[in-house]
Amino acid sequence: MNKTSIIILTYNNLLKTKECIESIRKYTNKKTYEIIVIDNNSTDNTKDWLKKQKDLKVIYNKKNLGFPKGCNIALNVANKNNDILLLNNDTIVTNNWLDNLKKCLYSSLDIGAVGPVCNQNENQQGCDLKFQNVIQMQQEAFKNNISDKNRWEEKVFLIGYCLLIRRDVINKIKFLDENYSPGYIEDNDLSLQIIKLGYRLFLCHDTFIYHYLGASFRQDLSQFYPILNKNRNYFYRKWHFETSEFDRLKNASHVFLKPYQSILDYQCGIGNLILYLKYRYNVKIDGVEKNINKRFFSQKFGKVYKNIDEAMNYDCILIGDVLEKVNNPLYFLRKIKKHLNPNGVLIGEINNFSSVHVINYLLNDQGYDLFNKQKNLFTLIDLIKILKKLNFKNVEIYSWYDEKSNYEKKLIDDFKLEHLKYSYYTFKALN
Repeated sequence: MNKTSIIILTYNNLLKTKECIESIRKYTNKKTYEIIVIDNNSTDNTKDWLKKQKDLKVIYNKKNLGFPKGCNIALNVANKNNDILLLNNDTIVTNNWLDNLKKCLYSSLDIGAVGPVCNQNENQQGCDLKFQNVIQMQQEAFKNNISDKNRWEEKVFLIGYCLLIRRDVINKIKFLDENYSPGYIEDNDLSLQIIKLGYRLFLCHDTFIYHYLGASFRQDLSQFYPILNKNRNYFYRKWHFETSEFDRLKNASHVFLKPYQSILDYQCGIGNLILYLKYRYNVKIDGVEKNINKRFFSQKFGKVYKNIDEAMNYDCILIGDVLEKVNNPLYFLRKIKKHLNPNGVLIGEINNFSSVHVINYLLNDQGYDLFNKQKNLFTLIDLIKILKKLNFKNVEIYSWYDEKSNYEKKLIDDFKLEHLKYSYYTFKALN
């Protein structure tokens, strides 16, 4: 195995930086790594502390260059034979962390990058360890961090708070895209670049680290949102789909999911749900995705059709909220039904047109925006009628609602209608 160059960017937050680096020293074999710190012109005591650390390679930028540019500077000074590990300075590493990540990375030549789980659940990378303090966290991590290939989950995207990248990949990519400076979404972009090269990404549930999640540019929202919007727009121009694709897991449908023999994910996007279900249920799952740019990625994880007519028959078809978007819901469902096995199930989601949120919109003369967000609006009765018309059997409904304002609670009480409080429904219909 190659040694590892651990790249850490600093901008103030000295206490967290010290905690991070000290945890590396304590929980990592000293012969397996080097630490490269890029300081983005810290104004606290960070520079003074770094100058006293004899085991670090440190570069001091004269101004804050952000994350992508800072990482690229570090790549130029890293040992050319080393793998690269990007690590946020607001993390605390744990027992066996790097060894476990290495075991996954080197388990197959086509694995390009790996990452650990943490206490934050962005991108479904969370781990529900229970602890009250750092000491308890390390104790729980010790029990969790036992290398186990059955706990390695393939992903479309890995967050860059801790990302170990194979040297071969770095040699081909060379640099992070600096158009995302000062930062945010560059790790989405990097993940797609790695997959485009033919490599795979894995999340190691057998490796836990702690992440404070406190990027400095997130703390000032007046600066953060313009950066976020700029980078989202750049990402779209580069990849030709929205960054929201990384979050699409049809989460509301999971209430009815079980390990069916075969599953079809309609509008599977870039393949998030295909990988998510493969890991959790170990089942055959195919997809349908007409967008060629999204299908380029999802077809790397399973059989993905351009349209539903090409698909086989399945025990379960997931359609998400597509009924609200198609031109003719009845015609669409009739086509979908042809691809369900006998006693197969259709699972989908709709917003509740009779919800108090919608009534609130209409009472405040905001119907125009509402009606232009989606083509079709459904009440629960509308949904049941259309499913029964197509001879679906045993229609089950799961109702969802969120926190209501005091005004909306009063509307519900005044109308005395239970269905007003539900924001949307998940439905399961038997063929």
